[in-house]
Amino acid sequence: MLKGRIGLIIQQSQKAALFSASQQRWQTNVATAEVRDDPEWLKAKPFEEIPRPNMLSLFAKIALPGGKYKNMELIELFYAMRQDYGNVFYMAGMMGSPGFVITHNPKDFEVIFRNEGVWPFRPGSETLQYHRTVYRKDFFEGVQGLIPSQGKSWGDFRSLVNPLLMQPKNVRLYFKKMSQVNQEFVQRIKDIRDSTTQEVPDDFINHINRWTLESVSVVALDKQLGLLKESEENSEASKLFKHLEDFFLISADLEIKPSLWRYITTPKLKKMLEALDGLQNISSTYVDEAIERLEKEAKEGVVRPENEQSVLEKLLKVDKKFATVMAMDLLMAGVDTTSSTFTALLLCLAKNPEKQAKLREEVMKVLPNKDSEFTEASMKNVPYLRACLKESQRIYPLTVVNARGLTRDTVISGYRVPAGTFMSMVPISSLHNEEHFPKAKEFLPERWLRNASDSAGKCPANDLRTKNPFVFLPFGFGPRMCVGKRIVEMELELGIARILRNFNVEFNHSTKNAFRSALINLPNIPLKFKFTDLPN
Repeated sequence: MLKGRIGLIIQQSQKAALFSASQQRWQTNVATAEVRDDPEWLKAKPFEEIPRPNMLSLFAKIALPGGKYKNMELIELFYAMRQDYGNVFYMAGMMGSPGFVITHNPKDFEVIFRNEGVWPFRPGSETLQYHRTVYRKDFFEGVQGLIPSQGKSWGDFRSLVNPLLMQPKNVRLYFKKMSQVNQEFVQRIKDIRDSTTQEVPDDFINHINRWTLESVSVVALDKQLGLLKESEENSEASKLFKHLEDFFLISADLEIKPSLWRYITTPKLKKMLEALDGLQNISSTYVDEAIERLEKEAKEGVVRPENEQSVLEKLLKVDKKFATVMAMDLLMAGVDTTSSTFTALLLCLAKNPEKQAKLREEVMKVLPNKDSEFTEASMKNVPYLRACLKESQRIYPLTVVNARGLTRDTVISGYRVPAGTFMSMVPISSLHNEEHFPKAKEFLPERWLRNASDSAGKCPANDLRTKNPFVFLPFGFGPRMCVGKRIVEMELELGIARILRNFNVEFNHSTKNAFRSALINLPNIPLKFKFTDLPN
């Protein structure tokens, strides 16, 4: 009993020291950056003049019962604070969290990204970092993975993974395997929909999650888990989905809102650690089974050519722990993120039947028959499909905020912001703003096409698209761009094409509050899509 308490006290002290140490280390490194004395810097207003809320008042609004911001979702919180404090303001750290300059100004986004350095420092993910470096350090053995790591350790990790996941020739290796998963997803839709209404059940998001987990599994592990073929609920997969949902929901509170979790084990931190433990246990079980299979095949003399090897198999040649953590991260990061993006695209197409029909015309050229196979050549010529995906990501963005640490003194909205300052970029208001996207409330994939016009044939597409490319970055920017970008795009493109080739999709219900805002935006309504069979 005493030993357990002592261990807990040690963990708490390690936790409190961890974040201040890593933050101070990084800020010390960038503090030696070149001091600016150019006209732009000299003309800018001092950092101290950036608008900032009174901390006691802000704490009361966020944390105390009856507070203006109490229980607000992340998007609501950022909107409300923008209304109260303006487009740019400084929010000092509370309860051990770092301070941030928050900007809604798209012109600042480019400046920030251009000053992020070779190894961009991305604030956040502190709970995940704590779980892997302190709470479960015996398992992770110093290998943090891509999400929470910083600096050179992140750079080394990323340089090994990039060739496997970011090069188109490597991504295309998974074409046939993902196509098989999509065929099974179509059959599952047929099996679960109501025979009279043709609508799928309220819990369709669980079936979408099965599809995304199955898809990422063929990339990470070269294995299908059988989730789309099973008629009964898979308990391990269901637990994984629940742990992921808890992770994304609780992270927003612990990482962004005031919390004592950095000093004591709060109830939310305890729930978060339980979720991360669950994710670790289930995903590592999948990985261990794949490693065992690979080792057995190796003993039997089975040698697969390079183009048939999974990400796990390729990384095992580097280091087993490295490969294990990366495969775990792919399983963790590849479910809810892709499911939310897929849901957004399907809702947009269901609510805009004329756009769906136009996209189906393009899909029919790629898949002349329902059982036609995708080819690399045919999938290179689907511009409207890619435009629909981009437009749905604008309408329903996955993330609410992007964060970076400045590596040099920078002018932000006319203010001097010193190196080492953490920045939060909030693009959500710009994505739905007529200033940046004319006809912003309309789903217009045409705005992403060259030499096209809107549905009325009046407005050239280049006039519908924002002139600032940093307003819309669904997969991020620069060295820390989403490492799974190409895999996710392929998964979504193949998935939606196969569904539109088989079904006409409707959604005869309200889409109000379709998503709830956590660390990412998650579906928030029953997804009772109507899938009507199409003739071959």
